Amino acid sequence: MSSRAVLSSASNEMRPRYGQLQARAARISTAPLPFRFPARPPEDEAPLRNAELFYLQKQIQAQTPMVIVLEDGEHVEGCIEWYDRHTLKVRGRTRTLVYKAAIKYMYKLGDPGQ
Repeated sequence: MSSRAVLSSASNEMRPRYGQLQARAARISTAPLPFRFPARPPEDEAPLRNAELFYLQKQIQAQTPMVIVLEDGEHVEGCIEWYDRHTLKVRGRTRTLVYKAAIKYMYKLGDPGQ
């Protein structure tokens, strides 16, 4: 008997058969996770959200230079290019993606009293 025949027969013995794989899969499978809807903002925040969207859209159309102050005190200067639910894209010296949750406040560049 050649060494090749010995290796192939030994490897066949170590491989699980199809029926064994099905039994193993049946033991491993768990119940599907329940489907969850993503969190929605409360209905009373809708007017605030609309005011935010209106303000951002106005600044984008006018290409107003803005200063965005982050929670850690860093300033990001530039024009807002676009926004979505959680981020702003600011075009300044570089293009920067800023999370809205990280914004402390923002104002127009050159506003008196700033």
